[in-house]
Amino acid sequence: MRNFIKQTFASLVGTLLGLIIFAGLGTTGLFLLILAASSSKDTGPNVKNKSVLVFDLSMKITDGEPSSGQLFQNTISGVDEDRMALRKVVETLEKARRDPRIVGIYIDATNASQAGNVGYASLKEIRKALEEFRAAGKKIVAYGSDWSEKEYYVSSVADSIVLNPLGMMEVNGLSSQPMFLAGALQKYGIGVQVVRVGKFKGAVEPFILNKLSPENREQTQKLLDDVWGEWRTAIGASRKIEPNKLQAIADNQSLLEATQAKTNGLVDLVQYPDEVVADLKKLTNSDKEDKTFRQISLNSYAQVSGKSLGVERNSKNQIAVVYAEGEIVDGKGEDGQVGGDRFAKIFNKLRQDKDVKAVVLRINSPGGSATAAEVMQREVKLTREVKPVVVSMGDVAASGGYWIASDSNRIFAEPNTITGSIGVFGLLFNGEKLASNNGITWDSVKTARYADSQTVSRPKSPQELEIYQRSVNRIYNMFLNKVSQGRKLPEQKVAEIAQGRVWSGEAAKEIGLVDEIGGLNTAIAYTAKEAKLGEDWEVQEYPRTSSFGERFFGRATEEARTAFGIEGAQLKSANPLTAEFQKLQQEVEILQKMNDPQGVYARLPFNLKIE
Repeated sequence: MRNFIKQTFASLVGTLLGLIIFAGLGTTGLFLLILAASSSKDTGPNVKNKSVLVFDLSMKITDGEPSSGQLFQNTISGVDEDRMALRKVVETLEKARRDPRIVGIYIDATNASQAGNVGYASLKEIRKALEEFRAAGKKIVAYGSDWSEKEYYVSSVADSIVLNPLGMMEVNGLSSQPMFLAGALQKYGIGVQVVRVGKFKGAVEPFILNKLSPENREQTQKLLDDVWGEWRTAIGASRKIEPNKLQAIADNQSLLEATQAKTNGLVDLVQYPDEVVADLKKLTNSDKEDKTFRQISLNSYAQVSGKSLGVERNSKNQIAVVYAEGEIVDGKGEDGQVGGDRFAKIFNKLRQDKDVKAVVLRINSPGGSATAAEVMQREVKLTREVKPVVVSMGDVAASGGYWIASDSNRIFAEPNTITGSIGVFGLLFNGEKLASNNGITWDSVKTARYADSQTVSRPKSPQELEIYQRSVNRIYNMFLNKVSQGRKLPEQKVAEIAQGRVWSGEAAKEIGLVDEIGGLNTAIAYTAKEAKLGEDWEVQEYPRTSSFGERFFGRATEEARTAFGIEGAQLKSANPLTAEFQKLQQEVEILQKMNDPQGVYARLPFNLKIE
């Protein structure tokens, strides 16, 4: 018996040691592989002399880096998503401007419609970086086959704009076409009651109307006019075309064939791709026998060290750039959301970090939960008492997005940023008719009059609606007070420009909601000056994203897919019917994200999309 116990014990110990050794060897091997991959990546790609930087406009551009969850999901799903953060794009273009090995940029707009929902404010920053590149005496060539206003807005800075002979150019202005669900909700027996403050609070209109209210139409028209006006001014300056002529083209021609686009001065050449390649081969002094011109992609060039070019900084003095991108939700939130609690912790940490000398809050959000916005705004205010906090507005910084911006030292926005929407609302759904039509009923037992006021089995009574309205009024007044104090504006004036109205960045500056017109880098430069850092500072970005291991696995997957010849997933342009179903899906997804504990929201109109 004793021998049996000894043998059993020895066997267990041996097995355990074996597992430990195996795990150790496995971990060590994995670590060495990761180290090797990382070392390989750090060397960066080789940049040949007289190379052209290829900027593919089909790339997905976001404010912040992809989250660890997105990286892991892409890795295991095998989706090779070409994407970069906006600041990385701008930094890479600046690096190319200074690099004597880069002689030009080729803007590839052939698949630009696949780029996603990047807005005009982000494109404004990219456009500015391209203008600075061209001002350095380097050449920019843009080529496309089907240009819309958005891609052409970026491409128009080029020295030479080339359109495929069979290509078309769309210059027909901007539009917004909201989807209204009130008729469908009524048909299927879903009741909707609304509590709100602000006559322009269009976020609730898709659920209670079948068309735009006069107020919502007014604000949407003004916003579109502002963005379209900036488009015509920018294009006109680059192409030496009067804005009035661009308006006439939009009103009378709309869709231009290649020869018409050239006649109107919108493009310089009408050529096939091989002719463009031949010209770029001359620019790069490539051999005639070479298949293509000497080039490097924007993504690859981003990995090239910029230290020798004076682009990368190294300092113990940090400027923290915090990206608030997505819907504002209560709690921690998920990928692509701004979780109030999670961002509050980030600010709490940055406030106590002595190496962090200042904070830039980059906002690209339509708003959302009023409770979450208040949690974040409190931390922004406390941080500002210790160190400068400057806001940079991206494509959208409205409603709850403006709430968290209101108590900063200074607010920067692009002229085509969408902001404002200072108003709050609540949506109260009930399924009484839907249930009744299908033989479903409820009964209730309660100990107080309003014990079942949260039910979806019936509409809210007038007394219950009054309670909800008091809550909405209280939060709206709180919102006005915060904007009044943060912006140092009389509360009466804030009340006049609030009402849930949406403004462009340029209009917001005129009424005092924004301090300066400028992009993220302009805000960072101002912050460094405000913190008295001179040139001794570096940027650290939050939330922190890809870890050492995630970078390795992402790289390993990419190399494996290349080795086996697996093509990256291509997104095909949706047909019009599919696009409308996608709009409906987006509306439902927004409803699913509405998790404010009080049911009160500070949010942009649901489906405000400029096309």
